[in-house]
Amino acid sequence: MTDDLNREDTSNFTSRRATAEKLVRQGIDPYPPKVPRSHSNRTVQKTYEGLAAGETVEGLVSVAGRVSSIRNSGMFVDIFDGTGKLQLYFDTKNGPPAANSVLADLDLGDILAASGRMRRTKRGELTLDVAEAQMATKSLRQPPEKYHGITDVELRTRKRYLDFLSNEESRAKIVVRSRLITAVRRFLTDRDFLEVETPMLQPIYGGAAARPFRTHHNTLNLTLYLRIAPELYLKRLIVGGVSDRIFELNRNFRNEGISTRHNPEFTMLEVYQAFADYKDIMSLLEEMLRSVIAEATGGTRVKINDHEIDFADPFRQLSMVDEASKALDIDFRHSDDLPSLRRQVSDALRREVDPAATWGDLVELAFEQKVEVTLLNPTHVIDFPAEISPLAKRSPHDPRLAERFETYIYGMEIANAFSEMNDPVRQREILVAQVEAAHARGEVENELDNDFLEALEYGMPPTGGLGVGIDRLAMIATGSSSIREVIAFPTVRPMRE
Repeated sequence: MTDDLNREDTSNFTSRRATAEKLVRQGIDPYPPKVPRSHSNRTVQKTYEGLAAGETVEGLVSVAGRVSSIRNSGMFVDIFDGTGKLQLYFDTKNGPPAANSVLADLDLGDILAASGRMRRTKRGELTLDVAEAQMATKSLRQPPEKYHGITDVELRTRKRYLDFLSNEESRAKIVVRSRLITAVRRFLTDRDFLEVETPMLQPIYGGAAARPFRTHHNTLNLTLYLRIAPELYLKRLIVGGVSDRIFELNRNFRNEGISTRHNPEFTMLEVYQAFADYKDIMSLLEEMLRSVIAEATGGTRVKINDHEIDFADPFRQLSMVDEASKALDIDFRHSDDLPSLRRQVSDALRREVDPAATWGDLVELAFEQKVEVTLLNPTHVIDFPAEISPLAKRSPHDPRLAERFETYIYGMEIANAFSEMNDPVRQREILVAQVEAAHARGEVENELDNDFLEALEYGMPPTGGLGVGIDRLAMIATGSSSIREVIAFPTVRPMRE
């Protein structure tokens, strides 16, 4: 069957290329540098939406788009230009011969330019009566069949342009993502946050626990890393007084696994507000999510599979420690005997537990295994163990806990926020211990960022920080089950012959 399809595609390619060569011999450029276009299809629909059935408008309109349908021996041609569809009418009996001559060489997927008068048919279809037409681009390959589209998921991921050509839903998800990003920027800049940029190539990687991508600068003979997070540079800007409200919306890179929720390069929003704490950031995040979801999708309600989420509803707050305790029937808050606690967690989860696991590691493990997946509606999780929060302030009420929250939606972590650690002595102690632990695990490239610590010594005001995974937020906004659906070109394994 595959061989038959390959032969069919090869035959089609040969035929279309012969047509393009024939046009050249006739003095017609099948790839002209420019064609007339006065309106997009969307503009046409808006401009003439009040046109009555049977009515025709004087004056020429020029449009261009990809041919998606040819019907009635070329009498009706539909074109799509990225903004919408428009029907063209060729009077094949009495129309202009020059315009009609294009039909003989027209195939699905070709890009066609046409000019004429607009009318609405008796059936109510807005239509352009073609007076002039020309080939704008000759397509040498047959596009996917529009009704079924591309059913092979692997092919849809590898050849996204074909998926977009045939699948309106796939195109719509990328559009919603774009609107979401625009809405985030507007929301923050309207509240006096300054957008900044920090290095993608960093001599020392930090700001998160992840494996980096490594590269080399030839002139400087310097090893550099694609950043895993911009956090430590953004805090330098807060120290420098560039603004007391800053944000960066850009790519991060982590040399780790690929899944329905992970891509090696991903888009992150990081926000820092001086003289604020994690509670202030929690309020900011709730307000932002309601606003940007409404702006990107047209309402506060989104549906993922069979579950509907209304962002207008108040977000829940849960304690990580308490929820982990309930899930495993273990009192984490009052457990000080680590060896006993490890045994209890191992028995409850029916799995081996790292013999070096700390109290915080055990709480996090219990929460990840038993609680995360249950958090469908927007939920702020507080009471994070300080041991797994090296860049966050400790709680004044319980030094084992950090002033930190994560926001979960549909079982996914969407956001992470701290009251940022600004005690340079305490921060140095924590990061030194973190680097030593990394070296013990064999991560010999992990280094202490002394320049960041020196910056803290000049004084960083009390600051609230926030990170939001834009790709996952786009998944929520579009009701997607895989991160690949909301990234235009996700990372994929090489195709094997």
